[in-house]
Amino acid sequence: MSSSFGFEAIGTSWRVDSGRALPAAQRSELLRLAEDYDALYSRFRADSGITRLATIGGSLPLPPHGDALGRLLRSLHELTDGAVSPLIGERLAEQGYDAAYSFVPTTTPSPARVWDDLLDWTAGTVTVREPALLDVGAAGKGQLVDLMLEYLVAEGHDDVIVDASGDMRRSGPGSITVGLEHPFDPSLAIGTLDLGTGALCASASNRRVWGDGLHHVIDARTGRCVDTVVATWVLGADAMTADGLCTALFFADPAVLSRSFDFDYVLMYSDGRARYSDPLPGALFS
Repeated sequence: MSSSFGFEAIGTSWRVDSGRALPAAQRSELLRLAEDYDALYSRFRADSGITRLATIGGSLPLPPHGDALGRLLRSLHELTDGAVSPLIGERLAEQGYDAAYSFVPTTTPSPARVWDDLLDWTAGTVTVREPALLDVGAAGKGQLVDLMLEYLVAEGHDDVIVDASGDMRRSGPGSITVGLEHPFDPSLAIGTLDLGTGALCASASNRRVWGDGLHHVIDARTGRCVDTVVATWVLGADAMTADGLCTALFFADPAVLSRSFDFDYVLMYSDGRARYSDPLPGALFS
């Protein structure tokens, strides 16, 4: 592609590749989208909306895209029997993945608080009945990928990829081949997937590790880190859904999730076994 724009946002590296150059105004709009999303949902910022809910409780007005995020999180919450929950933010912070990045657990693991007891997520508002720290990391980065891609397509870009450190969405002719990073050795790939117009997202428990058995994929039912699945990849129509399904696959059987969503996947377990959808639009290496 003839144009590439890299930047840092929401704590990770981003890259936008396009068949034609991005004018300065479009680059500025991408940065604004990221800043607005971070100011709303970041649990690492003292001035964010999410932090205000954690401090005083109450309600937080949401932009139009907040409804889609809430509905997806609720659906994944139900399909995983409560393992996926935005209320996991408190448990992540207690285990050391807090706003200060202390990486020091302050308590033993415990279940997250119950969604129906505390949280209401409606079309225009998220409300907590008492102060609570939310975390939308299960699908939030994917949604921001979608917002950026959809903006660029509306601006006339017909061959473009938005890549947020492995969570990506593409719009354009043909397909590209994407390698699947080995969770135990980043210099290796376990296979490849073909990405046409759509999204490919990935999640791995080795990406954010700060202690023996401590990482960012926590089961809200127990407060403990997952130790069976180590990496997931999902191909889907949009990045928000693919990102959310990557998280859900750490807890739920793909057959259960496929009753509600149309997607392709690869799973890798801690013992090195792999499981994948059939037929797979790609290949796994032996």
